[in-house]
Amino acid sequence: MGFGFSTTSVGEIVFNTGMVGYTETLTDPSYSGQILTLTYPLVGNYGVPSPEQKNEDGIPNHFESEKIQARGLIVHELSTTASHWNLSMTLDEWMNNEKIPGISGIDTRHLTKTLRQSGVMMGALVVSENEIDEDEVKQQLNSAINYNDEKFMNVVSTKEVQTFGNDKKNIVLVDTGAKNAIVRNIRELGYNAIKVPWNTPIEKIESLDPQGVIISNGPGDPKFCQETIKTAKTLIEKNIPTLGICLGAQIIGIAGGAETYKLKYGHRGQNKPCINVEDSQVYVTSQNHGYCINPDSLENSEFNLWFTNADDKTVEGIKHKNKKCIAVQFHPEASPGPYDCKFVFEKLKKLMEE
Repeated sequence: MGFGFSTTSVGEIVFNTGMVGYTETLTDPSYSGQILTLTYPLVGNYGVPSPEQKNEDGIPNHFESEKIQARGLIVHELSTTASHWNLSMTLDEWMNNEKIPGISGIDTRHLTKTLRQSGVMMGALVVSENEIDEDEVKQQLNSAINYNDEKFMNVVSTKEVQTFGNDKKNIVLVDTGAKNAIVRNIRELGYNAIKVPWNTPIEKIESLDPQGVIISNGPGDPKFCQETIKTAKTLIEKNIPTLGICLGAQIIGIAGGAETYKLKYGHRGQNKPCINVEDSQVYVTSQNHGYCINPDSLENSEFNLWFTNADDKTVEGIKHKNKKCIAVQFHPEASPGPYDCKFVFEKLKKLMEE
């Protein structure tokens, strides 16, 4: 059964194993260009809070961007009623307002198994009150740009410099699709968050007098972010304290001589175990990525392995061998997910204060 907005949407079909947090997940810019499958069987029972609820810096409390970023939503069962003290609207109403289609009644377990076995793939989601012309939908799907070839930065990145806070010290956030939670965490450290476009040159970044720089999460292949890679190389050379998150980690890895590749079906969920190889400590992490750093390429790069995925041994974190540069593939800011890894921001703060 269709819900949300009546339209046709084409994108890469992916799955997320999280049990809660669909408001944060759907507004995560890393899902731009994708149709999201939620594996938890019942979705929408607690509704959607008001986007007008914001903190003192004007950042929404429960949303990771200004709109739904996913192109569609696939669920097993949609709750048509919702109950929560902070309820503003139902999931169906929200998606209709945002002009995003959804479909329920799908065997999401079978779909997830298919994606795991065959890999993520392009698909079309159609919601219509009229009879659907399958041939027309197939034609739209076949003529659509493949996710692997899409360039998302002009869609997800800020167009102008934005400053959050009125403190004395700054952290520059290079916006390659940044979640609001990263800004919140910068502010919790006691720094202003200055968000800049993805292709901001190093000279502009330095003029903002940053104590450190964060390169954010985001969608798509990191190799399409050549301007950001160039900036990351200079940040490393000048030893400006830098943290990369998700896509930002891949960008930093490439800047330091590592290589990246696309995972078969990605890591998307809130309970992904990662191991700190320095002390064997295991952390439960929130993740959303389809690309990753090639572990074999680290040997000839400027980085050492920092975190590894306990399930498939993929790279989850790197540290520069002699510069103030660190990067994690998981999301230390969570939203949604556990806050086990918020210490990563403290690591950046320590680098900035050395």
